[in-house]
Amino acid sequence: MNPGAVGQAIGLFAVTNIDDILVLALFFARGAGDRRAVPRIVAGQYVGFVGIVAVAVAAASGAALLPESAIAYLGLLPLALGLRAARRSLAERGGRAAATTGDPAGPGPDPDDEAGSEEQDRDASRRGPAALEVAAVTFANGGDNLGVYVPVFTAVGAGGTAVHAVVFLVLVAVWCAAGWFLATRPPVARALSRWGHVLLPLALVAIGLTILVEGGAFGL
Repeated sequence: MNPGAVGQAIGLFAVTNIDDILVLALFFARGAGDRRAVPRIVAGQYVGFVGIVAVAVAAASGAALLPESAIAYLGLLPLALGLRAARRSLAERGGRAAATTGDPAGPGPDPDDEAGSEEQDRDASRRGPAALEVAAVTFANGGDNLGVYVPVFTAVGAGGTAVHAVVFLVLVAVWCAAGWFLATRPPVARALSRWGHVLLPLALVAIGLTILVEGGAFGL
C-alpha cells in the first residue's frame, strides 16, 4: 500500500469529516445509560459512510446515482431528524413537568406512580438513537463531500480509490472512538447531559439548513 496514498486519504478524511466528531459525541451522549446505543451508533455511522463512498465510487466510474441538483435536498434528512428530536425532547420535558406538578385541587401524587413515571422518563431519555437515524444524518452531512471525493477518486484510479476506501473505513472507527471519548469525559459528559437534548436538535437543524442553503435547494 502506497504510503503517499494513505497519507492523502487520511488528510482528505480528516478535512471533510471534522464536524462529525461533535455530532457523534452528541449521539453518544444521548445514548448514555443504554449499553446497546454504542453498537447502534457505530453501525449507523458505517452504513451512512459506506453509502457516501459507494455513491462517490459510482459517480467517479461515470454512473452517477445522484444528480448534482439532488444533493442539496439531502439536507432535508437532518432537518427532519432535528425537528423530530426537538419535539421528542419537549414532549419528555412536558411529561416530567406534568408528573411532578400533579393536580393541585386533587389528592397528592401516588409515590409508586411517581417513581414509576420517573423511571419511565429516565428510560426514555437513555434510549439512544437508532442506527438508521445515525446513518441518515451521516449520509446527509457527507453529501457535500461527494464534490471532493468524486474528482479525487477519478484522478487516483481504481487502485487509489480502493486505498482511500480502506483508509476511510478504518478512520470511521477512529472517529467513533473520538466521539465516544469526548462524550464520556466528565466535564463534557455533564455539559452534554444537561444540554444535549438542546444541542443535538440544534446541530441537526443547522446541518440540514446549511446543506440546503449552500446547495441552493428550493432556490435559496
